[in-house]
Amino acid sequence: MKITPRSEAFDVQNTMDPSHFTGIAVARELVQASPQTPSIFAAVVRFEAGARNHWHSHAGGQLLHVIHGEGWVQARGHAPQRINEGDTVTADPGEEHWHGAGKTAPMAHIAVAVGETRWLEESPSPPQ
Repeated sequence: MKITPRSEAFDVQNTMDPSHFTGIAVARELVQASPQTPSIFAAVVRFEAGARNHWHSHAGGQLLHVIHGEGWVQARGHAPQRINEGDTVTADPGEEHWHGAGKTAPMAHIAVAVGETRWLEESPSPPQ
């Protein structure tokens, strides 16, 4: 068992790979890969205003829980949807989607994904 005190919670942040993101996004991993959790990703991800990830899917699906601000999420073939602090989004296994902040303010969410992430093309700019 490991407890990370609140005072250390955001000491280590990683800038997200710019080949999969438009704009600036940083993450703080909550679950690090290990022999016990080889296919689980869990992190707090903060998107600066206008930042978003590219279209992608997760082999085992994904859960997002917005903890700050407002943003957007879109599943392939559907209209973009606004997400707000306190909202939870689930993407089914293999469902292509993107998510990120709106154009004028940052957004942060907890992201939990299972299985390999398949990255695709750049996503559209979020609505106003």
